[in-house]
Amino acid sequence: EIAENNANVPDELCDNLQKALDIASRLDGYLEQMSSQESEPLAELYRKSISHDWNKVHEDGKTLFRLPVTCITGQVEGQVLKMLVHMSKAKRVLEIGMFTGYGALSMAEALPENGQLIACELEPYLKEFAQPVFDKSPHGKKITVKTGPAMDTLKELAAMGEQFDMVFIDADKHNYINYYKFLLDHNLLRLDGVICVDNTLFKGRVYLKDSADDFGKALQDFNQFVTNDPRVEQVIIPLRDGLTIIRRLPYTPQANTQLKSTVTYDEVFRGVQGKQVLDRLRLDGKVAYVTGAGQGIGRAFAHALGEAGAKVAIIDMDKGKAENVAHELTLKGISSMAVAANISKPEDVQKMIDDIVSKWGTIHIACNNAGINKNSASEDTSLEEWDQTFNINLRGTFMCCQAAGRVMLKQGFGKIINTASMASLIVPHPQKQLSYNTSKAGVVKLTQTLGTEWIDRGVRVNCISPGIVDTPLIHSESLEPLVQRWLSDIPAGRLAQVTDLQAAVVYLASDASDYMTGHNLVIEGGQSLW
Repeated sequence: EIAENNANVPDELCDNLQKALDIASRLDGYLEQMSSQESEPLAELYRKSISHDWNKVHEDGKTLFRLPVTCITGQVEGQVLKMLVHMSKAKRVLEIGMFTGYGALSMAEALPENGQLIACELEPYLKEFAQPVFDKSPHGKKITVKTGPAMDTLKELAAMGEQFDMVFIDADKHNYINYYKFLLDHNLLRLDGVICVDNTLFKGRVYLKDSADDFGKALQDFNQFVTNDPRVEQVIIPLRDGLTIIRRLPYTPQANTQLKSTVTYDEVFRGVQGKQVLDRLRLDGKVAYVTGAGQGIGRAFAHALGEAGAKVAIIDMDKGKAENVAHELTLKGISSMAVAANISKPEDVQKMIDDIVSKWGTIHIACNNAGINKNSASEDTSLEEWDQTFNINLRGTFMCCQAAGRVMLKQGFGKIINTASMASLIVPHPQKQLSYNTSKAGVVKLTQTLGTEWIDRGVRVNCISPGIVDTPLIHSESLEPLVQRWLSDIPAGRLAQVTDLQAAVVYLASDASDYMTGHNLVIEGGQSLW
């Protein structure tokens, strides 16, 4: 283009520019090769975009677009946006300036199933261009396109109290600063949320002092404004025309402010040890074990503790089941180990504790979940059934508490969570289960006693009492009449799922529950109240 428009350009300069273009083209190809494979809807949208005539003339004679193909978002930029959505764990994304829709669909693919992306686009024509491809994609349902001036949409969203985890700005450059100010001034971006701004280097014009380009000047002003804003931190990445990533910081009082602050800057405001409430539920760096973790409730507890950041030892009598669950955690990036143990045997319990401490150095969280249930009429309950039930449900739980407690008391910190049952509060019917009901009542009293005895030495002991939990066994033909009877006794109108119990075990294992001890946390859909 330079050579065609200026006959005085030396051939040597043209040659060097051509070499630079060739290198850039090879680099683009390499980056695309090394990036994750794009989905078919994205590939279709890209093909549609580069083959489209963007010198589009509106029926009123006005030229809508006159853009070179190089301005179209491609695979590398799309993968960057997708990665940022993943890394920020965004559930709600706002895009200001959609253009072809490639960036919107890239980000939508990274959103969870219930995620939402709102795209602001001035021209209805562009919505019509992208929507057919959105409709073909399973992720297109996450995208809502609002046409018209972006600032009108922002005002509408602010009036509704909407908030977003991530915002991507790629629109009219002169308004970048206005969009940015409005987003932060009206809390459209959540705390720790991310704003990504495209074209912030704008072909080098932002750092060329003698540049008279209006867009370059507008972006210079924008970059400087963000740099001086104490509410955020930013970095500019030299990807194509520059991509700025901005993170909203937690509020801190400004030392140089002359205004008298009305903010009570205490732990309620800034968080305990600077951690917001959801961060206080994190278990990063903690070591946990779960007994009976090869299936059912124990497996759900193990996944929950691992997802919250803990290393998790999977304890089960069946080594194969323990290894399967440990493998599941490994696939999710969670450190785990499998240990075979029968908690009714003292030597197995001690070896279990020793194995965990030998591998990971300590134990912070003990989740004593293993248990059995035998049904029989009280007059027919044998001593063998009674002893077997108590040996696992109560005696085994006590031995686990004691062995883990010794480790925790020595280090001055620990969380013990025992699995009791709704049967500790009521007599479930019509099934007859004397030994089970009595053993679980014992687990609650064990929890209360240890909880009060050990809290002054840093160890909290609590228990969870689930209601009737939905398992494959319950759906057998012989138990169907019993299930219908149970459902009629449950205000919630359904059986518990193991996932209904996961948040409770994370809470009791975390710093957020430090003032709770000896408590029986009942999760039974209201059944014990009727």
